[in-house]
Amino acid sequence: MAVDVTNPGPEYLAFWREYHLCTLTTPRSDGTPHVVPVGVTYDPEAGLARIITNKSSRKVANVLAAGPDGARVAVCQVDRGRWATLEGRATVRTEPDVIADAVSRYAERYERTPAPNPDRVVIEIALDRALGRV
Repeated sequence: MAVDVTNPGPEYLAFWREYHLCTLTTPRSDGTPHVVPVGVTYDPEAGLARIITNKSSRKVANVLAAGPDGARVAVCQVDRGRWATLEGRATVRTEPDVIADAVSRYAERYERTPAPNPDRVVIEIALDRALGRV
């Protein structure tokens, strides 16, 4: 079921605020999907999803390999029969203020502040599609 990315409705938004691990799917250079577990925060007002990660991760390499316009990706979370997927174009952000904001959002959703990491970056997804059944 299609959902408005910037105005998802209260149930959909509440689901994205619950503690759930998610999956991120990025394209490998050969076109096959690379799927890994991640923590995701969803910001419908900005139309963004954010993932904090290490700059040397395969997921970051996949996004960077797609070029300056970024990579087409999807994040998904599932809880029994409830599920939600966000899709869009991912880029890698390295600005300290962007990273600090993403860490703060992660800490709020996942109820823990990650340890400092000088190699941390943010995969930022400019969302253009949302699906789900909550």
